[in-house]
Amino acid sequence: MKYFALMVGLGLSLDAYAGPMRWADIRDGSLYLQADRPDNVTVRWVPAWQADANEEHLYLLDGKGKLSGERKIAASETRGSQSWPLLPGASRYQLEIPGYSFRRYKVEHDERTVALFAPAKVHFSAETRDGDELFFKVAAGEHAVLAGKFHGGVGALQAQRIGDGRHVSLALKPYRAYWQFDQVALPVADTEQVWRLRLQGSGKAAFWLDGTANLFAQNPQQLKPLREDEGETRLTLHKDVVGNTPKLGIALPYVMPPPSSYAVLDAIKPQAGAYYSFVDITAKQPHYEDAFRRLYQDRFGITHDITLLAGSQRQADLRADSTSNAGLDAWLAATRALGGKGTHYIGFADEPNLNYADYASYQRIFTSMARQVRSNPDNARAGVRIAMPASSRLVNGPFADNAADKRGIDWAARLLKESGDQIDALAWHEWMIRDLLATRVYRDSVRRAADLVGLDANGRPRKALLLDQTNLSSGSSLSPYDQETHFTSLWWASVVINASQDGLLEMLNWFQAADEPEYPKGMLRMLGDDRFELKPVALAQQFIQQHWLHAVMRLENNAFEVDVLAMADDHKRSLLGVNKGSRVQHVSVNGAACPLANGSLRYFGADNRSRDAPFTCTDGRVRFKLPGQTLFALSWSAS
Repeated sequence: MKYFALMVGLGLSLDAYAGPMRWADIRDGSLYLQADRPDNVTVRWVPAWQADANEEHLYLLDGKGKLSGERKIAASETRGSQSWPLLPGASRYQLEIPGYSFRRYKVEHDERTVALFAPAKVHFSAETRDGDELFFKVAAGEHAVLAGKFHGGVGALQAQRIGDGRHVSLALKPYRAYWQFDQVALPVADTEQVWRLRLQGSGKAAFWLDGTANLFAQNPQQLKPLREDEGETRLTLHKDVVGNTPKLGIALPYVMPPPSSYAVLDAIKPQAGAYYSFVDITAKQPHYEDAFRRLYQDRFGITHDITLLAGSQRQADLRADSTSNAGLDAWLAATRALGGKGTHYIGFADEPNLNYADYASYQRIFTSMARQVRSNPDNARAGVRIAMPASSRLVNGPFADNAADKRGIDWAARLLKESGDQIDALAWHEWMIRDLLATRVYRDSVRRAADLVGLDANGRPRKALLLDQTNLSSGSSLSPYDQETHFTSLWWASVVINASQDGLLEMLNWFQAADEPEYPKGMLRMLGDDRFELKPVALAQQFIQQHWLHAVMRLENNAFEVDVLAMADDHKRSLLGVNKGSRVQHVSVNGAACPLANGSLRYFGADNRSRDAPFTCTDGRVRFKLPGQTLFALSWSAS
């Protein structure tokens, strides 16, 4: 039994089993592979939970960050396999298994191929068996920290320093808040040290390193430095416009914001807003929302918004009863009183595919409330439009049992067929795309939404497309590494660029504006005494808005780690991009005539500051050296 556990566990003892090296069961992480002879990496998967409701992707990058292989896994492929060749060389491949994954992935390669595993932080990255072992290295003088989180499986970590046998133990305790975890400092040494890590307990495992490289191997001989070659990004700009950029907004609080928050809201300049309207409150107090809705419109200029009807205390499954009807009437009256400025979308439920037992239950309230909205023509004249279904995710299913029967795109298709003339917009929420390399899923979901509603003669979606809530994680399943660091800035910039790439989306909203005690996922941090500050993602949003233009231009991009959006506004031109990888990229742009009139290049890096950067413009190409994990904006005037 011990032999079997070692063979199928995350850490395989090569002394116990001679042959291919295996990793299992990975759910979220990167595997770096370097071969000294021709090899193949084979990935096999089996379902973990709700796999039949969720498409997934695997990515293999070469040593320069180019996409060497991509495997799109259909929802129907709950089991399967994929193999790719690995060529020998001094640089390493990167196999990316993006989380949150609904499948368990087993990876196999030659025992001589160097393999290092980088697990996710806070979120569980694998499912292991009691006693699995891995090794890691701490360089001389590094103040390394071993950390882990209890997810109901692995309950303790034991580390032993190979040189002298010194032990460090870390018990993983259950916490009320998801983002809380345990950690222990490792002793600092004057020389490089190798440690053995033993995972105690079976099941979901979350373990990682801070203060040193977050890399683990199956034997000490594999702990070799990762070589990272510089990459090349080639962009070709075309003159044709493909559509418009979306309005970038935030989810706004259900209260009058304090004046102390005005400056930080002005700094990020939201162009759109997302609201809730609690029908049990407005049924009793019809004017409860009037003041703050008018403030957001008149003081902050937010004239494009979407409101989701719900109940207080997080009640999401409304019924077509007198309270809901009265609450909707109050919202409609308040919207008419705003004076007909802009467009105000209304959704009759919050994530119905997650919160309603079945489609029929949601369809009944949609039909009733759509009739209520359409009964008064003054609502349409005031800018009221009907959005549906505001689903939890679109292409993939919600985090619920029987998710295959609750995919947002399927519910939307049924409602369009039954009540298409009552629908003005398709809205959805996207969660749990935590991996920087997987953010291209946003572009795919927008395209799939456009295919669903169809395009008019001008190539515009027949129904407005609204991605009205998004964040790395849903609910409170948050990691401070995700929400409080420069990583969030890279993620948000990549999501904005990918979702906007085809000019099809009308609205894109970050959820939410300010941190709340149970949901610290805002752009703003509250310091107490009604004082606020911009979190890293808000500073990145400020940079994005400074370079945001109206139209999307067609752009060819050969890179995988660098996302770029080309924009235009009258004579202004802008390339907004983000280098998500840690390697330097040599960027060249063809199609921007040299010399660039009023040209400027700005970088936004981990210090959360914007700075000028040098570029050259010769032989018809703009060239610049882009540091890793950096946003950039190249701006100029067109003749």
